[in-house]
Amino acid sequence: RVYPALRPMTTGIGSSTPNPVLKKRDDFEDVLEERRNSSDLRYALRCYTPALYKGLVPCKASMLKSIVLQSDSLQYVVGQSREAVQEEAALLLEEMAHRLQLGTIRFFAFTLSKAFKALFRGVCVNEEGIQRLQQAIQEHPVVLLPSHRSYMDFLMMSYILYTYDLALPVIAAGMDFISMKFVGEMLRMSGAFFIRRSFGGDKLYWAVFSEYVKTMLRNGYAPIEFFLEGTRSRTGKSLTPKTGLLNIVMEPFFKGEVFDVNLVPVSISYERILEESLYARELLGVPKPKESTSGLLKARRILSEDYGSMHVYFGHPVSIRSLAQGHISRSQHNLLPRHIPQKPTADTQAFVNDTAFRLVRLQEENMVLKPWVLLATLLLQNPDGMDLSTLTEQADWLRRLALAFGAFLDWPDHEPCSKVISSSLALHKNLVCVSGGRVRLVVEELPGAESATEEAGFNRAVSVLSCASYRNQILHLFVRPALIAVAMQTANCSRKDEVFNCFNFLRNVFSNEFILCPGAAVQDFEEACYLLGKCGAVQELQQDLVMSQSGQTTLAFLCSVLDPFLQGYQVVCRYLCEELEENLLENKFVPAVRSFTLQLILSGSLKCYEALSSDLQKNALAALIRLKAVRRVKAGDQVTLKVNKIAVNSLEDTLGKTNVQHINIYLYSSLLNNK
Repeated sequence: RVYPALRPMTTGIGSSTPNPVLKKRDDFEDVLEERRNSSDLRYALRCYTPALYKGLVPCKASMLKSIVLQSDSLQYVVGQSREAVQEEAALLLEEMAHRLQLGTIRFFAFTLSKAFKALFRGVCVNEEGIQRLQQAIQEHPVVLLPSHRSYMDFLMMSYILYTYDLALPVIAAGMDFISMKFVGEMLRMSGAFFIRRSFGGDKLYWAVFSEYVKTMLRNGYAPIEFFLEGTRSRTGKSLTPKTGLLNIVMEPFFKGEVFDVNLVPVSISYERILEESLYARELLGVPKPKESTSGLLKARRILSEDYGSMHVYFGHPVSIRSLAQGHISRSQHNLLPRHIPQKPTADTQAFVNDTAFRLVRLQEENMVLKPWVLLATLLLQNPDGMDLSTLTEQADWLRRLALAFGAFLDWPDHEPCSKVISSSLALHKNLVCVSGGRVRLVVEELPGAESATEEAGFNRAVSVLSCASYRNQILHLFVRPALIAVAMQTANCSRKDEVFNCFNFLRNVFSNEFILCPGAAVQDFEEACYLLGKCGAVQELQQDLVMSQSGQTTLAFLCSVLDPFLQGYQVVCRYLCEELEENLLENKFVPAVRSFTLQLILSGSLKCYEALSSDLQKNALAALIRLKAVRRVKAGDQVTLKVNKIAVNSLEDTLGKTNVQHINIYLYSSLLNNK
């Protein structure tokens, strides 16, 4: 199957120059198909002989610890107080280190086969990506970088590598899992090494952890796996990447200790996410359940549910050596012995940061989108429901638009559109219902709210945010054209430079909300203009950017894509300007804004339930701090927010202007469609 591509993959990281050349994506194989027709026990106990880095003999966990503790880097940090500090370092290493054992892997291979066959209709993997990974593992140290949407991600990664007889990864995992009796140690013996969420100023912990990771990487003992986003995305959108671990795995290359390191982005896509309602509740302030063995056992009931299919796409290995060429001078690392820690220079940190963003974009581009993602997008724009016939017609239109924008869409080729949509609605019957030929969101009956009215509002918000987590999976495709669509309505004229100024402002405001590479505003603008021109929505006339006669529907849709975020940011601004009488403690911000937003919804003055999302509220605050409309003032252990109400009010007015004009174009488009 051939899909349109937007950027050539010349170096493996992608450039931002639009290119109409078609890109062939790999074919998929369902790894569960054979499991359904053969013995799981025989599969778990089969001969496992993976090809290793340069034919290396695997190192035992105990030997690895000794190498770390005796390393020059750690001894330099330990310094003169050797005995006490060395003992502490050994304890830290014991806490974090993996104890990978093949017997445990075989146990997981057997049990996960049973679980995955119950949960999923299929687990589809691109075999060409597996072949590229097999080659990469033998040539250079490899770092696997999967997207992170579910607890299932790291289990699935190891399961797939075992299935294809590839070297099993060692996986950076949060300390939360250690408290799980039995399960925590089982994860450790399947390759997990544990990392604290925050190191604070603990130099010894940082030294032990970084040396442990670099020792595994330098010697190629196993592929290293971690999540660039740092944590699971509760919203279905990619999170701003964390660069701490990426800095660590790049350092051996910068210091000339390895010839190269291959970074492999992996895109994991779920047709239905196991934690969908749990995530929605977390975004509404319900505390995240603590990881526990008893909780895991109670979750067995999900095995009776149908979660559709999932896709795992192994991207092209990205060579750090190729990326750094012409951008990073490694000579600076020759000025000091390798074992002496060096703080990354500004240029190095900028390079690492840019690489992280581009890797997440590669993850996004290879996410496989299912029909339900399109349906969720349309249903959220029609909160009162839609006729099934209208939904079918608009979904077919949106499918064509998504493909024109380069979507990696898994839409059955030879089935009628109506059948595809009926099947998708049936799979997600927990979120939508069809009654009397009309499709609308299901609102759950949940106890625990203070009043019937608040309960109804909370339940409606759970449904909306659950649905939004699927709509958000396609936002990476639409966000740049949508920013232009809104900018065209905000600018006072059609001049391209004025539209770009509005685009750049909005891009800056939403840079915490979406993956927008720092310093790439011009490339993003050109890419979006190309896409809008390609689908016939806009025309470039010399220095002007104008809407074509047939472009109203497309631009109206794109404006609606950004509408929940525009409204949500406005609500935050309104709270800070109207309700905040004095300075607010930062840890009280989200509960206060949530309460304010809920009251607006209950009073009927706000209909956007997505404004209740704590993720959106935190991103809005981050934008206001970056724009210097809010300041963080630390006093002891507490952080206070100092608000510049004039600046916040100005931003609210600007966002309000985009909202009003968006509504006008949307109504105009609706009239055109009804004629």
